[in-house]
Amino acid sequence: MAENSILFCFYSCYFTILSRLFVFFSLLVCCSHSANQLGPYNTFAVSSFSYPTTNVRPFDLRYIRVDLPEWFSSVSITVQSDVDLDSKSISKVPKSTLPLICIRDGSPPLPDVLNSSVIELGSFSNGSFQQIQNPQDVQCYPMQRNITVTLTNEQIYPGVWYLGLFNGIGPTRSQSKMIIRSPSYSFSANISVEGCATSTMWGQYCNQTIDTFSCFLAYRNNPTEIVSGANLQTIQNVVSCKKFGSYCHGEGEPKVYALEVLGIAEQLKIVATNVSFTAAPATNSTGNASVANLFYFARHGAMPSMTLYDYSGDISRTPLIIRTPKVGRWFVTILPTNISKEVGGIQNTNMQVCYSITWQVLNCPVGKAGLNCSSEKYILQTVIRRDSTPFESYYLPLSGKVSPDSANFPLEPLSSNSSYSNEIDNSWTYFLLNIPRGAAGGNIHIRMTSDTKINYEIYVRYGGLPSLDSWDYYYANRTRSSDGSMFFMSYNSTEEKIDFYILYVKEGTWTFGLRSSNTTISPSNDQTVMSISVERCPKKCSSHGACKVALDASGLASYSFCSCDRTHGGFDCSVEIVSHQGHLWQSIALIGSNAAAILPAYWALRHKAFAEWVIFTSSGISSGLYHACDVGTWCVLSFGVLQFMDFWLSFMAVVSTFVYLTTVDEVFKRAIHTVVAILTALMAITKATRSSNIILVVAIGALGLLIGWLVELSTSLRSLSFSRGFCLNVPTRWETIGVQLSSLVKTLLRRFRWGSVLAGFSALAMAAISWKLESSESYWIWHSLWHITIYTSSFLFLCSKVDIINNENQTTQDGNYGLARVDSFSRAEP
Repeated sequence: MAENSILFCFYSCYFTILSRLFVFFSLLVCCSHSANQLGPYNTFAVSSFSYPTTNVRPFDLRYIRVDLPEWFSSVSITVQSDVDLDSKSISKVPKSTLPLICIRDGSPPLPDVLNSSVIELGSFSNGSFQQIQNPQDVQCYPMQRNITVTLTNEQIYPGVWYLGLFNGIGPTRSQSKMIIRSPSYSFSANISVEGCATSTMWGQYCNQTIDTFSCFLAYRNNPTEIVSGANLQTIQNVVSCKKFGSYCHGEGEPKVYALEVLGIAEQLKIVATNVSFTAAPATNSTGNASVANLFYFARHGAMPSMTLYDYSGDISRTPLIIRTPKVGRWFVTILPTNISKEVGGIQNTNMQVCYSITWQVLNCPVGKAGLNCSSEKYILQTVIRRDSTPFESYYLPLSGKVSPDSANFPLEPLSSNSSYSNEIDNSWTYFLLNIPRGAAGGNIHIRMTSDTKINYEIYVRYGGLPSLDSWDYYYANRTRSSDGSMFFMSYNSTEEKIDFYILYVKEGTWTFGLRSSNTTISPSNDQTVMSISVERCPKKCSSHGACKVALDASGLASYSFCSCDRTHGGFDCSVEIVSHQGHLWQSIALIGSNAAAILPAYWALRHKAFAEWVIFTSSGISSGLYHACDVGTWCVLSFGVLQFMDFWLSFMAVVSTFVYLTTVDEVFKRAIHTVVAILTALMAITKATRSSNIILVVAIGALGLLIGWLVELSTSLRSLSFSRGFCLNVPTRWETIGVQLSSLVKTLLRRFRWGSVLAGFSALAMAAISWKLESSESYWIWHSLWHITIYTSSFLFLCSKVDIINNENQTTQDGNYGLARVDSFSRAEP
């Protein structure tokens, strides 16, 4: 366990230090240029990140992490791509091929679980972006050629944000595919962050003043102290924050206050006291104020407004009490309204309201939480799994009540004693765990098993204690849970078993609240066992794929994804895309269609063209082995080796067919074959699956055939005798050249069976069409036809060649290029 803890600390510290250094050097570079050049609104460049042009293939994804510090004012995002989609064509493109850009707070957006409701068909702009309220919110927009967006600290929270760029989403994204015909696109991005010069300024231009508070510890270790209005009977401490003096502002003049909640707290209370009224400095009238309202708007993480807030009310009449506030920065805007004063029967509106404001953050003793601090609270210790990928771990409570030897722990020794409040339904037990920096691409896995019906409900919340009114995810029973959430996934849960995942969780503190649903207080011998762990891939890709781990574009965070087999897809490989029977037919078609290689191989062997026989035979065998491995039947070699051999020998088979049709000497054919082998090997090792390869292969083969014909033509022309008399006799010279060219054309016409040539080109055209029509859904059909048509075209081209009889020695040139017999003896007489 010690080794696992050290390993966990290493990974956590590595990502933390790496990200801090990255931000530090960015700040250093930016500040060196702008330390003395603050903007007109007291802003300066915090960081600027540029991402070079990157290619996104079909079903690929790219993540970009953006860190926004607490003092940031705005973030500018500029993305340029070669996507050519307009407003009319976007609605016609299916999601499986639609390029998207998505944004999410705290963790990477997961493309495969998105539904149509979160995809905006409009452009990604300042006006189209909506405030993200909870961890499961994602906003996605179609990718555009040019995107320029500036988001302010009034629109998004400080912290970590992720941009996701996808080229098609849906279950087939993670399906194993041999060849993908959908278009790819490239993009480049630049992200710059502006910040305020001081922490007391806010807004896009840092032109709004924020008042902060002086905080002190008011009470400590005094269980008998009862704070008025807190309804807490046992208190560890009260952190009280107060701004000394009074605030005065007039009708419609807002003031903004901010306070940091540093840890999991029970209650946040804001009270306005000593409310009084005074005339504006220009007015010396006296009298009694009759009406005043102090409206407040509170918001976590960002500046509140009259239309965007978490809490609101009149603080002059009722204090603001927030149960279990979230960790982080809270903002409260106070706006006086309806201030009036009568002087001599005349209404005076030149009045200001003055007040003092106090914040109180209340905490329970260590190990206690909830209503009246009567519930148990446990900090979960991280234990790294052996032989696991980074950040894979399980969590155990720091308590002597359970054994640390197992990833599972019993709940009964840890459950809260509900007899304190005599309310069974309000019996809660809390568990806190921390997701380290750089591990936002992981998944929290919660399991609970019992011999009988489970009497617990689970509520999960990020950054605060969950309750019946405040939670991010929950599971009560099979009919009441967060199954509607795109980042909550339940698997085969029953009354005796609870099993669910929270996908792609945020970095930071997560709290699990277990609410007991017992209807009796009588003790029970039943034992409920629970386990909480962080896994890279849900259900280990359902045993239908491999879990892969990658880094985002900045290299500061890791994320995981499943690479499924050919028959399954989805983010967890649980979606069956091809049935067992369909998989059988696909396997037979893809493997068996390579039997068409027998036709050209048999013809080459019969005519003693052994080089071509070896190429065609090897091509058919390697293609069959490759597809057998691709469909999951048997892999005799690694997948990459088999793929290279398949494409390379296929290219060689096509080009060798053209070269065979020439009648040049063996020395020239060997040179052409060597060049062709090098070129086709380069094509097979780099982007073998691109559609343009079929054109390149045919072009190389045609070029080889043309070179052979040019060599033969040059040999024929050299046979002409260009004597001096011949050169002076111009009419005779042209007549002789015409006869030679006519003889050459007749020779070419007699050399091929042109019916077979036309049939061969027809089969080659069918092969090209099959290659072009391949898609993820119909790949097995068209690629099987590709095998048949491409080998058939080679067979027809081979059959089109006519054997030429050499009148000089009456031998047949059947295309064999054996070594010429050389007589090494001298022709001279001894």
